[in-house]
Amino acid sequence: MSNIESNIWKLYVIKALRWFMLIMPIIVLFFQENGLSMKEVLLLQSIFSIGIILFEIPSGYFSDVIGRKTTIVIGCILGFLGFSIYSFSYGFWGFLIAELTLGLGSSFLSGTDSAIIYDSLIQSKKEKDYKKIEGRMLSVGNFSEAIASFLGGFVALISLRTPFYIETILMLFTIPLAFTLIEPKRQKYENEEGPIKEIIKIVKYSIHHNGEIKWLIFYSGFIGASTLTMVWFIQPYFQFVGLPLAYFGIAWGILNLSVGIFSLYAHKIEFFFGRKKSLISLIFISFIGYMLLGIFSSLWAISFIILFYFVRGISGPILKDYVNKIISSNMRATVLSVKNLFGRLVFAIIGPFIGWITDIYSLQLALLTSGSIFVILGIISLLFLHKNKAL
Repeated sequence: MSNIESNIWKLYVIKALRWFMLIMPIIVLFFQENGLSMKEVLLLQSIFSIGIILFEIPSGYFSDVIGRKTTIVIGCILGFLGFSIYSFSYGFWGFLIAELTLGLGSSFLSGTDSAIIYDSLIQSKKEKDYKKIEGRMLSVGNFSEAIASFLGGFVALISLRTPFYIETILMLFTIPLAFTLIEPKRQKYENEEGPIKEIIKIVKYSIHHNGEIKWLIFYSGFIGASTLTMVWFIQPYFQFVGLPLAYFGIAWGILNLSVGIFSLYAHKIEFFFGRKKSLISLIFISFIGYMLLGIFSSLWAISFIILFYFVRGISGPILKDYVNKIISSNMRATVLSVKNLFGRLVFAIIGPFIGWITDIYSLQLALLTSGSIFVILGIISLLFLHKNKAL
């Protein structure tokens, strides 16, 4: 293995440490123990998403201009600081600072990790392996999260704060590992207009001047928002169908384990079905999942959630590979950040509306409405992708 290829396994380890989220099975209980209402809990998550939206593109531009390695190092440091703040905070404002710090850290890593992988593979003349590597990366993260889900409840028996202490230590280990990454060769910006104008220029190129990239970004955003919206429906659906609370962590772990398996084989699935069928199927599988969950309300219907995790598992590697192939390295991280931002933006707009339907009417109507909205948006994107000869 060449030195530049060592970036791959180091990023695997960083991903595993970052996604070993012992806090997830108990985080709402932790918030409530510290005096937060459910309204405040959801407000924190909204602020986290907004923070990522605000920081996403500037951090991607920073990666393209300053370098992949430096950006990842900063992201890891911010992750450590965010969990440190969480560990020693006892109220809404402390948690708010922690969320904003974690959101900034996530935005520095989002897009940059994929960009450094692709640039490293180009340098070692193995870019054809990108889908496989990206699938493994997602798989590592989800396997790690699945294991943490199984263990998180037991660790919380010590105290609900203990998982945060362990999370902080794990984040600390990512920092020295990030420092050992090797900066790959890539095109450099000829930055003559200043960072703000350069960012605006790349965003315009992404969502206006290049139709193929624009509609891939839009379609990716709709797919991402459809699965992210479902993630926030999972626990209410568990309650709705009467799953005992003791099994929440186990079910959550199994779902994350499944997306890890699917992402591991994403490149083979795409090769078997081909580009066109793979792209088209993503939004319709998500739609079918929403319809089935909206119609059926029994414990056995929980199995339909696996459809969303199939889409989550294969969509990331496939769609990132398509985008990477049509953009140059001097703007790769920024364009990937635009893609990630758009998905968060769609979720931030549609999510509260779907939540309102859940509160006023019913969970089942909210699920049916979500499926209908996303399939319409997805079909529109597919039609424009076809028009731009990307299908």
